[in-house]
Amino acid sequence: MEQKQQSLESFLTWAAQLGISDSTSTNQPQHSLSSCLGSSLCVSHFPHSGGRGLGAVRDLRRGEIVLRVPKSALMTRESVMEDKKLCVSVNRHSSLSSAQILIVCLLYEMGKGKTSRWHPYLVHLPHSYDVLAMFGEFEKRALQVDEAIWVTEKAILKAKSEWKEAHALMEDLMFKPQFLTFKAWVWAAATISSRTLHIPWDEAGCLCPVGDLFNYDAPGEEPPGIEDLEHLLSNSSIHDTILSNGDKNIMVDAEQLDCHSQRLTDGGFEEDVNAYCFYARAQYKKGDQVLLCYGTYTNLELLEHYGFLLQENPNDKVFIPLDPAVYSSTSWSKESLYIHHNGKPSFALLAALRLWATPQNKRRSFGHLVYSGSQISSDNEIFIMKWLSKTCDAVLKNLPTSIEEDTLLLNAMDNSQDFSTFMEITRLMSSRDEIFTFLEARNMKDKHSFTDVILTRKARRSMDRWKLAVQWRLRYKKVLFDCISYCNEILDSFMK
Repeated sequence: MEQKQQSLESFLTWAAQLGISDSTSTNQPQHSLSSCLGSSLCVSHFPHSGGRGLGAVRDLRRGEIVLRVPKSALMTRESVMEDKKLCVSVNRHSSLSSAQILIVCLLYEMGKGKTSRWHPYLVHLPHSYDVLAMFGEFEKRALQVDEAIWVTEKAILKAKSEWKEAHALMEDLMFKPQFLTFKAWVWAAATISSRTLHIPWDEAGCLCPVGDLFNYDAPGEEPPGIEDLEHLLSNSSIHDTILSNGDKNIMVDAEQLDCHSQRLTDGGFEEDVNAYCFYARAQYKKGDQVLLCYGTYTNLELLEHYGFLLQENPNDKVFIPLDPAVYSSTSWSKESLYIHHNGKPSFALLAALRLWATPQNKRRSFGHLVYSGSQISSDNEIFIMKWLSKTCDAVLKNLPTSIEEDTLLLNAMDNSQDFSTFMEITRLMSSRDEIFTFLEARNMKDKHSFTDVILTRKARRSMDRWKLAVQWRLRYKKVLFDCISYCNEILDSFMK
């Protein structure tokens, strides 16, 4: 522990020497010579919200600058390719994407060891990640939902394809064998996926020492967009556009509605100071964790790109199977037909279902009602609520485990100090097939006792990803359950 603390202090000193600072003043205090932090922030541990992160050392006002990282301290393709050998080799492989090149740059610097100018930063990067591309077969299947399994398979195939495409470049650079492996590639790709920040001159982004210590906070307010359609319809020009598009193609242009829906993150590169600047996104008290909004993500997207999820994510979405006629009855995009994190169907989903449940020869005449958010009739509303409830219930019943079983499994994972305790807690669970599958995947199925079992690092990592999969599918199921409750409340209101 003491060695880790010394290493962290060395890193913060190195960062200060590069000009990284959390001082609000351009006249840096004396402590900045030994640490880049101390005026606004400090490295701290938040066990229930992201682990290692940045905490406030004083009260912070919303919008005040809390960290400044000069361009010269950013790890970019441009800065790493100042190495002539690397630059010449990369230029011979012009077919590679900017992200692939940045991944190669990262591995190239890792291969240099202590001689890399980035070594103090690189040694503090995580040794492993839990992004979907790193999920094994067992963890992938533990997600249970076809959509999530497909996204995971796609992420794995993409990583393997990009690794093979870049292999010739890595061989040209005479990488050591351990840096040529797929394991090394997917680690570097996960680093780039989960830690890079946007910069205007390179779509691959940059690695930002100290700046990548901020943990994630989801956007708190719903952006203007489809859900504000009823308000937007008060604008007569938009209303006229909707009504002039005919019965099948009635819709509001998604780009028009979403033009203001891109959420602003809490940091960005500022040309006038030639630095990446970070600002407090809220009022923080001394000791609070200071968080950063990376953008708008569902939990599945957070897992795919960052390797974590949120228990309460206001941007989460659940998609359910819809009759093909639902899609053909409306011009809403498939991506807009979902259930919100709180169980309420999206505006577009409700509109699509209301039109679908209307006879085709009457859809044009009822279009103005649907796209203003109004109900067509009591019978129409009762029909779609019953259909929606029945569909959600069918999806839940078709999954291998229930909400109750997943909750018990998660509690066992959370309350077990060791693997033998976990096995003892789960011994009486009604569904143990998944546990046996885990044992089989880890070659532990034939063990008669788990009293002295110490999981290998690989097995512990698999169990961590298993837990993430269970957390994700449990949130998915709870959204469906909440949607059923929502539908029942609407149906009950018609009985009064």
